[in-house]
Amino acid sequence: MGVISFTQEFACPIAPSRIFMALILDSNNLIPKLLPQIIKSIDVVHGDGGAGTIEQVNFTEGSEFNYVKHRIEELDKENFVCKYRMIEGDILSEKLESIANEVKFEGADGGSICKMTSEYHTKEGFEIEEEEIKDGKAKAIGIYKVVEAYLLENPNVYA
Repeated sequence: MGVISFTQEFACPIAPSRIFMALILDSNNLIPKLLPQIIKSIDVVHGDGGAGTIEQVNFTEGSEFNYVKHRIEELDKENFVCKYRMIEGDILSEKLESIANEVKFEGADGGSICKMTSEYHTKEGFEIEEEEIKDGKAKAIGIYKVVEAYLLENPNVYA
């Protein structure tokens, strides 16, 4: 099994507390509302929302994927950090055992800096191409940008 790491960061005009609440703590409610054409639902399969919780993201019919399950490994609400691992679903394909992610929001110039680190754990005998990783990251950033736009348009939400 191999591990490929990928790190990126980008600026966001939203305070860390608001973007963390929207994207991490209340994502199961907000994301399906903002992206109903892609995300059918986000359901808690096990747990109370903290470390150890398993959530299932269900995609709409006709989407590229059906579902993905991820397990929250660490949730630090004071420092706006979430570590989670994708553990099941067709996003992993036949090549990946899991994808470990760390998302951290830090305050910067009235907004925040989002730092994302992902580790792609491949199955024995498989490799993953950098283009496949870039495609997945671009989709994730697309979701972040939709949430960011919503929060800019609705300054009192999660305030």
